[in-house]
Amino acid sequence: MNGRHYLTGHWHSGGSRRFSKTNPSDANQTLGEYPIADAATVDRAVLDARAAFPAWRRTSRIRRGEILDRLAKLIDREIDAFARLMAQEAGKVLGEAKAEIVEARHMVEYVVGTARQPTGEILASEVAAKDLAVIRKPRGVVAVITPWNFPLAVPLWMIAPSLLEGNTVVFKPSEETPGIAERLVELAIEAGIPPGVLQLVHGTGEETGDALARHPEIDVICFTGSYAVGSQLRQIAAASPHKTCALEMGSKSAVIVCEDADLDLAVQATLLSAFKTSGQRCVSAGRAIVHASREREFTDRLVAFAQALRFGDPLDAASFAGPLINQSAMEKVLSYNALAAAEKAEMLLPGGRLTGAGQAAGWFLSPCIYRQQHSPTLRTIREEVFGPHLAVIPFASDDEAVRIYNDTPFGLSLGVISEDFRRHRFYRDECDYGMCYINLPCIGAEVHVPFGGVKQSGNGQPSAAGLVDAVTHRVVVTTNHERGISMAQGLSSRVK
Repeated sequence: MNGRHYLTGHWHSGGSRRFSKTNPSDANQTLGEYPIADAATVDRAVLDARAAFPAWRRTSRIRRGEILDRLAKLIDREIDAFARLMAQEAGKVLGEAKAEIVEARHMVEYVVGTARQPTGEILASEVAAKDLAVIRKPRGVVAVITPWNFPLAVPLWMIAPSLLEGNTVVFKPSEETPGIAERLVELAIEAGIPPGVLQLVHGTGEETGDALARHPEIDVICFTGSYAVGSQLRQIAAASPHKTCALEMGSKSAVIVCEDADLDLAVQATLLSAFKTSGQRCVSAGRAIVHASREREFTDRLVAFAQALRFGDPLDAASFAGPLINQSAMEKVLSYNALAAAEKAEMLLPGGRLTGAGQAAGWFLSPCIYRQQHSPTLRTIREEVFGPHLAVIPFASDDEAVRIYNDTPFGLSLGVISEDFRRHRFYRDECDYGMCYINLPCIGAEVHVPFGGVKQSGNGQPSAAGLVDAVTHRVVVTTNHERGISMAQGLSSRVK
């Protein structure tokens, strides 16, 4: 592909500065060349989005919903083409890619369903002659900065609610999945999104993303990615008199396997949590916290299943998961595998680069699984790895399991495997998380609930259904229906 920016109804090839996108399954294959948006291009994108905002805000909410409804239908039409492109760009196996595309469509359908729903509320007033209304108003121009691992669903978690609420959007996708972003914008144009309402700029986070976040005409920064970048964006927003941000960041999620757990369910849930997408989900489990009485049996079964998983060509239906996204990601995971050994873990599956047929030219890794006693000084069980890397940590009591789970800077996702409903409530109430799954993997969010975390995993403004609170103002309108003035709290309205 010869990539382009999309600015105010026109595609632009950009300047001479470009970046290459390669196939993570075959680093020798270049998929496309894309332009890098400099500060001047970002400025144009934002100012044109600002200029388009008044007309879009005044467009009927139902009309905005109808345009998004057409987008949902176009996404469904393109599911096979999107899946193949996602397999090439992001390394997702076709089954996962199609599931993500369905999730993306679900997000758009969800917001379309809210187009005819109430957008505020009527409240009673102390004064009978007054009506009180709380309504939502769009904030303005939203910067959407997204990761590569969910290159269609996560952008639409942010773009679709923002557009339906009457905001305009400047979209900066990951450098790893620019082709998917372009195809999404093409479908949005086909659906009838007016010029300037959805702008696309390619480039690096350090240059393009930073210029976008800092632009004075950006009202909201929506971001999914690392804590390091997210914390910088939070500081940028805090330094502005009007900017807000919705951040979903890092994780060290876990599955807790209790004394009474169904081990068949526990092993399946842990394998899906730890190794789906080769562990490259923000909610991927880096830890299995297992009751000491069940740990040996659980671990033996887990390792046996993990050894049989196939990490290979994303286009091959027999592959459980594909490659890591790039060489840097692979080297990071390998360094943590080595660190686990250095931290005296009992290495059960050492993990390593796969070099078999169809793997040698890509960034394929086998799972690393190790047994480790908990200690707050160990980096491997507290830091996010973002790959097929799993610590099995024994615990003796429910209180200890909670202490282990909470002993990270993060708090995104939790799976609890137990047959005891009282334990369900205990872990629900005592653990720090944004999403809790009972007798399920710690992956698998649905679009009509908020998606976000606590501590260094988020800032309390989640994505998906929860994003509406970040991209709108709640304002109050008080209307008087009498000819005189009556004040609340018994305040006199007499003027002398």
